[in-house]
Amino acid sequence: MGTMPEGSSPSSPRTLAEALRSRGDEELAALLRARPDLLNPVPNDLGQLATRAGTRASVVRALERLDRFTLQTAEALAVAPDPAPYDTLRALLTGYEGDAEIEAALPHAVAVLRTQALIWGGDDRLRLVRTARELLTPSPTRPSPTGLGPTVAEATAGMSPTRLQEILAAAGLPSSHDPVSAVAALTSLFTDRMRMEALLDTAPPDALTVLDRLVWGPPYGEVTANPTPPVRWLRDRGLLLPASPRTVVLPREAALHLRAGRAHRSPEPVPPPVTPAATASITAGRPQVVDSTAAGQAYTALSTVEDLLKDWHEGGPAVLRSGGLSVRDLKRTATALDTTEQMAAFWLELSYAAGLLAPDGEADERYAPTPAYDEWLTLPSAERWSLLATAWLTATRTPGLVGSQDTKGRTLSALGPDLDRSAALEVRRRVLDLLAALPEGTAPDPETLLARLRWERPLRGGGAAGQDANAARNAVGGGPTDLRSRIAAWTLMEAEVLGVTGRGALSTHGRVLMGGAGPAGSGDGARAPAGAEAGTGAGQTGAPSPAGTAAAGVGAGAEADAGTGGTSGAGSVRQAPCNAPYDAVSPAAASPTTPAESASGGAGAHGTATPGFTGEPDVHAAARALAPLLPAPLDHVLLQADLTAVAPGPLDRPLAETLSVLADIESKGGATVYRFTPGSVRRALDAGRSASDLHTFLATHSRTPVPQPLSYLIDDVARRHGHLRVGSASAYVRCDDDALLGEILADKRSQGLRLRRLAPTVLAAQADPATLLDGLRAMGYAPAAESAEGDVLITRAHARRTPPRTPPVPVPDGPPLPHGTLLGTAVKAIRAGDLAATVVRKPVPEPARNGELPRTTSAETLATVQAAAMTGSALWIGYVNADGAASQRVIAPVRVEGGFVTAYDHTADEVRTYPLHRITGVAELADDPA
Repeated sequence: MGTMPEGSSPSSPRTLAEALRSRGDEELAALLRARPDLLNPVPNDLGQLATRAGTRASVVRALERLDRFTLQTAEALAVAPDPAPYDTLRALLTGYEGDAEIEAALPHAVAVLRTQALIWGGDDRLRLVRTARELLTPSPTRPSPTGLGPTVAEATAGMSPTRLQEILAAAGLPSSHDPVSAVAALTSLFTDRMRMEALLDTAPPDALTVLDRLVWGPPYGEVTANPTPPVRWLRDRGLLLPASPRTVVLPREAALHLRAGRAHRSPEPVPPPVTPAATASITAGRPQVVDSTAAGQAYTALSTVEDLLKDWHEGGPAVLRSGGLSVRDLKRTATALDTTEQMAAFWLELSYAAGLLAPDGEADERYAPTPAYDEWLTLPSAERWSLLATAWLTATRTPGLVGSQDTKGRTLSALGPDLDRSAALEVRRRVLDLLAALPEGTAPDPETLLARLRWERPLRGGGAAGQDANAARNAVGGGPTDLRSRIAAWTLMEAEVLGVTGRGALSTHGRVLMGGAGPAGSGDGARAPAGAEAGTGAGQTGAPSPAGTAAAGVGAGAEADAGTGGTSGAGSVRQAPCNAPYDAVSPAAASPTTPAESASGGAGAHGTATPGFTGEPDVHAAARALAPLLPAPLDHVLLQADLTAVAPGPLDRPLAETLSVLADIESKGGATVYRFTPGSVRRALDAGRSASDLHTFLATHSRTPVPQPLSYLIDDVARRHGHLRVGSASAYVRCDDDALLGEILADKRSQGLRLRRLAPTVLAAQADPATLLDGLRAMGYAPAAESAEGDVLITRAHARRTPPRTPPVPVPDGPPLPHGTLLGTAVKAIRAGDLAATVVRKPVPEPARNGELPRTTSAETLATVQAAAMTGSALWIGYVNADGAASQRVIAPVRVEGGFVTAYDHTADEVRTYPLHRITGVAELADDPA
C-alpha cells in the first residue's frame, strides 16, 4: 500500500490517508456522518482519521451498518486480487453470463463503500481497507459467506517442489523447477475457461459429484488415509489441495470456474419488497376503518394504564432486591388487568417509560405512581395517549424479553435493570417507517417485513442471534430467534394494542406521531438516511464508478450464502464443519446504527421515495389527529332496576371517580357496567357522603329515573351506618341500643374479637380498631369509626406517590449523529491539523529531535515573528498554554505589540493572540499554506 505500483497514474493514492486528502470537505463530512465514531474525539489530521477508520472496532461497526448487497460487494472484493479493477469486481458478482440488476446496483454499492472509507483507490485499483479484508477474507477458522477457499498460491504455500511437479505433470502442464512459476502455471490453468473445461471433461463422474458438494462451500472436506479414486484423481491434478493431513480444500480459482464466475450463490442487489398481508384487502383503500380501530385500541390502552395505576394507588408490590417485579406480583397484575403476563409486562414497562410509575425509594421499597401520573390524568385523552405513544416510540426497554433468560441463565423480570436493548429503538422506528411506505390502510405481511429488515442489516441479525445463547429457547412458538427479528415482531404487536396501528396497518395519527404528513408518500418525500451523504443515500460524492453516479438507497448490508452440506459418495470426502460466518465480527465490539439514522427512513435502493421520520415524535399533532376519533366524555349514566348502572361511553373524570366509590365495576368494554351493593354504598358513606348526597348525585347524573330498589338500598345502609361506633381504647364498641350489643356478644362469630361489656352501651375488644371494624362488617353490621372526641372518622383511600421521578433514559445506540455545524467545524480542524502536519518547513540551525520544533531564544522568536508580520508569511511555532499543555501550530502573524502576537491560526482556523513568552520555538515554512 505504500509504494506506487507500476502502471498506475501518478495521482493514484498510495494510502488511505492520501485518498482522504484528495476528497473535498463535503466528502469528508459525509464520511464523518456515516461513521460518527470517527469523530469522537476529533482527529488531529487526516492521517489520524485514516488510522482510526482502519481500526477493528470502527470497521466492524461500519460493516454491520451495510445492507446485504453492499456487504456482498465487499465480500467479493475480499476474494479478488488486491488491488482489483472495477471490471473484476463486477465479474465476481455477475458471473460469466452477466446480470443487469447487479450491474445497475453495483455502482451505488461501490460508492457506499468508498464514501465510508471501507474501500479506496480509483476504479482501476480498488482496495479494501486492510482490517476489512482480514475480517472478510476466507480462512480455515473463519469461512467466508461466499463459501470460497484459499487461492492456489495460499493453499500450496509450503508445498514441496516435487509435489508441485507431480501436480503439473498430472494436469498436463510443462514442468518447472521454480515453485513460483509452477503455482502461476496452475493458477493460469484454473482461470482459463477453455482449458479448465477440457480438464473437467476428462474427470470421472464421481469426481464431479465431489466438486459439486464443495463448490458452494464449505470448501473443506475430510479424507481418509486411503482416498477413493475420484478424490485421488482430483488431488493429483490440484483440484483438491491439502489443508491438513486429513483435510483437503477446493482452490478458489477452481471454485469460481465451477460457479460460472460468481462469488455468491444468490446475490441480492434489490431489497425484498414488503408485500401486503393476505387479509389486507379488508382495509385496503379504507383508512377510516384503520383509524377507527386504532382509536378504539388507543382508548383501551388509556383505560388499561389507568386501571393498573389505580390498583397501585395506595402502593404497589415490593421491588426485588435485584430490581424489578417478582413473578408472583406479575401474575397478580395480569389477573387484575384480565390479560396475559406478557401483556401485563408491556403495560408496566410502558407506564415506567412514560414516567408514570417508579420505585418510591423507601427502605421497604415499593412501586407506586409518580406525581406525573396525577398531572397526566388531568390531560385530555388524546394528549394522554400521545405521551404514552411517544414514550413507547423512544424507549429502548424491551418488555418482550420478560420471562426469558439472559446468557447467564437468569430470568429477566418486568421493570428489571436488564431489559434495555439499544437495537430496540432503531428496529421499532424502521418497522413503522416500512409500514408508512405502504399505501394507506394496507397491513404488511410480517414475513416479508422481517426479510426486509434482515436484508438491511444482515450482520446485525446474525450477530444478535449469535450473541444470545438462549435465543432459540427464548423464541416463542417457533418464531424468529435473532433479537432484531423478535423486536420487530413485538413492535407489530405492541403498535396494535397501543393504537398506533389498526388491523395491522399504520393509522393516520400514527403517521403524524412519526413526523409524517399523512398518507404514505405525501409527507416530506424521500428523506435519505443519516448516512445518505455518507454513501447510503443520494448524491454520492465519492469517485464515480463506470456505470455513473450511484442512485439513492436505504441502509447497507449483505448476508452469508448457505452451504450445500452433505457427504460425498462412498464416504471418501465429508464436508468439514463450518463455523458461523463472521464469527470475528463481534457485535459487542461495535456500536449499532444511531437512532436518528434509522429513524430518517430514506429512498429505496432504486430511488423509490419512502416517507421517513422527520426527527422527534410530534406529540401535539398526533393528539390533534386522534382527538376527533375518540368518544367524547359523558356526564350521565343509565340506572337500571337490577341495581346496576350502565355508562354508555367514557365518563367525565369527576363522575367516574365518584361512581367508582359508590358502585363496583362489573364489566368493561364499549360500555361500563357498575353494580351497587351494600358494601359499595357503605364505602361512599365512609368517604363522607350522606344519603341525601347520594340520592342527589344519582338523580343529577342519570338519564333514567332512580329505581326504587336502589333508593331503598341507600336508605337502608345509611340507617344502619354509624349506629355502632368503634374507637380505640385498645378498641371499643359503643351503641345507645344495649340490646344490639347483647346480640353481638351472643353471636359466635364475635368470639375472635374477644369482646366484653364495660357498660350497658359499651363493649371493649382486645383487637385493634381496624380488625374490629372488619369483623363487625363481616357479621353484617355497619359500624363507623370515631375519633377520640367522638366524631365520625371519614375514611378515604390514601394515595401513595413517589418523589418526583424522571422517565428512564434510553440506552445510547452508538455515538450520536453529528449535526451540520459540528461536521463543518470538525472538517476545518482536521484540514488545519493536516496542513500543520504535512507542510514543508525550512531547515533550522539546530536539528529537531523526535520531530519536535527546536527551541529558540526570546530575541530570535521576536525577530522572526516581527519579520513574518511585515512580510505576511506563515510560521511554525511551538506553544505552551496556561495549563502547561504543549502543541505545535501554523500561524500567520498580523500584529506584534506589548509582548503579544496576534495571528491567524491555521490549526484552529481563527485569529488568536499568543503571549510571546509562551512560544517555545519558531521556524519559517518553505511555502506559505494556501
